[in-house]
Amino acid sequence: MMYEDMDPAKIGAKIRELRTQHGETAEGLANAINASASAIGMYENGYRIPRDEIKIRIAEHYSVPVESIFFASKRHESC
Repeated sequence: MMYEDMDPAKIGAKIRELRTQHGETAEGLANAINASASAIGMYENGYRIPRDEIKIRIAEHYSVPVESIFFASKRHESC
């Protein structure tokens, strides 16, 4: 399986979905991963994509693979 970059809006929606599923506020997520609440808002609204270090922190915080948040799986054309 190959992966391709997801668009910022889809990434933001996935982050928001994980956060709300865990009953967490944007400020709570920000505190947990040592980021600002405004940065979380920018990620969730598709204005920015987190840098790699923050991607890893978010994935670890929610115990999910980085790929499941930040990359779309794409089947190879031969599949």
